[in-house]
Amino acid sequence: MRTLRVALATAVATVGLALAPSVGGAATHAAWPVTVRAANGAVTITQRPTRIMSLSATATEMLYAIGAGSQVTAVDKYSNYPPGTPRTSLNGYALSVEAVARYRPDLIIVAYDPPSLAAQLATLHIPVIYDPAAPSLAVAYHQYLGLGAATGHLAGARAEVARLRARVAAIVRGAPHVPVGTTYYYELDPTYYSVTSATFMGQLLSLLGLRSIADAGGTHVNGGYPQLTAEFILQANPSIILLADHGCCQATPSSVAARPGWSALSAVAARRIYILPDSIASRWGPRITILLQAVATDLRRAFG
Repeated sequence: MRTLRVALATAVATVGLALAPSVGGAATHAAWPVTVRAANGAVTITQRPTRIMSLSATATEMLYAIGAGSQVTAVDKYSNYPPGTPRTSLNGYALSVEAVARYRPDLIIVAYDPPSLAAQLATLHIPVIYDPAAPSLAVAYHQYLGLGAATGHLAGARAEVARLRARVAAIVRGAPHVPVGTTYYYELDPTYYSVTSATFMGQLLSLLGLRSIADAGGTHVNGGYPQLTAEFILQANPSIILLADHGCCQATPSSVAARPGWSALSAVAARRIYILPDSIASRWGPRITILLQAVATDLRRAFG
């Protein structure tokens, strides 16, 4: 079982590296103009950007990880890592072109792309890279390479992808064996939104031998983020519970255990309820290995 998990982790990471150039068409040199392919198509950057605006907390982390931090002059209010980022009051999910233009960016990265934004920014002749939430490690690695090419840090991006690939494989290799059929309930908020194994987070957790209880309703329902019910969760009886809503909503093991009927759950009775760092749990950047290691540590605590 463990050997299979290690092989899978290595294969996923390797495929990510192999696919990234072809999927994204990232340039392989630092000469400009450079054209990269993002979710919004081919994006051409005519010269080395020196006033990058990141309206994606994950992209902000990626930019700093590949060595482009000194070129970042403005980030959205959610970009709280690494410390010292030039945070603004901008909300990447509710933007006005006027507010963006005030910072005079020469490259913008977004994770949310309302239909009118790109067209409005085009009138300002500002290139926009749209990198939405990655559905897999392969896509996350591609986004690194695209940002590396766009900013002149392709070598740094390749090094970061290699580091992540090696670290993911090492964590999986050192993770404890879990009983076959071990399931989890991943709580995004107290209204029971969760993740299936088809999501980015679900794929990460599957490397540790875990399966989401939400899969029973279909792995792609609501894009892989279904809203469960208390009755469904009680019937599914997950082996462990992972809370990604502690910071936002103060969910704790004790508050979960106090929910009507939840004391009968295996995860509650065995005290296998674990708090995840909210910001990392919702991002697909360089700190995914911290989250993966945290879950592996929790599993060792739970199953030895």
